Amino acid sequence: MTMSKLDPRPIVQGFYEACSGSIQYVVACPVTRRCAIIDPVLDFDEKAGATATRSADAILAHVDEQGLTVDWIVDTHPHADHLSAARYLKEATDAPTATGARVVDVQALWKHIYNLPADFPTDGSQWDKTFDDGETFRIGELDARVMHSPGHTLASITVVVGDAAFVHDTFFMPDSGTARCDFPGGDAARLWRSLQRILALPDDTRVFTGHDYGQGGREPLWESTVAEQRATNTHIVAAGTEDEFVAIRKARDATLPMPKLILHALQVNIRGGRLPDPEANGRRYLKIPLDAFGRSAS
Repeated sequence: MTMSKLDPRPIVQGFYEACSGSIQYVVACPVTRRCAIIDPVLDFDEKAGATATRSADAILAHVDEQGLTVDWIVDTHPHADHLSAARYLKEATDAPTATGARVVDVQALWKHIYNLPADFPTDGSQWDKTFDDGETFRIGELDARVMHSPGHTLASITVVVGDAAFVHDTFFMPDSGTARCDFPGGDAARLWRSLQRILALPDDTRVFTGHDYGQGGREPLWESTVAEQRATNTHIVAAGTEDEFVAIRKARDATLPMPKLILHALQVNIRGGRLPDPEANGRRYLKIPLDAFGRSAS
């Protein structure tokens, strides 16, 4: 999918969430002032067990200030490092929620890890829409296309809106390389193939990444281009082949600790951002499986 010279160029606003290094996005049609929210964060303090909506409310304030109407709320995958605010934003805007169709595979995997009840649905019904690879949708006068891009997770999607590609946890900024693949369902070879699909987009495609951790102490960044990623991404430059990339990725992943919120986040995120139902005392509880990944305590 390419834009003609007459097509509007999407307006993209990123919102950096420092606790998880996440970037949330609002992508808007400049003609109709309609927009989509991509990968919103529900604030969570794991020490206090406290949730908050500061990050999502900042997005809502931006939408209001810019006179935007929300058409879609999209999660690119069930995140392992933060809780999704998709459900909260749906209640605030009445916009439909969406994610990739292969979320059913992630739901089935984590249903087993959490030992969820037999009646927990693993059919993606927690979202209003699940997108297949190649499926399109509209944001005002903008065409948006979904690319299945697994590797980091089984369900990951890239969303291409005009000249902007929201690549979630595939590419980081070029100086930071690529996303890890050592979570349940991750696969470095699949990620390599997903990266090649993204690199096949036009050179001037704007690449908006899902995370940044301030490599070398620099300020957080989240926008590059396909040409920049191809020429300077540290993992792409170092790996000329799929096998070389897999070796680099596996060596790097072996040094990384698990994200501190992975066990908190996935049970919420496979529910489309819904918190667990209140129990008899009116309080909600998260469930933490012990010794689930065969790692020693450090």
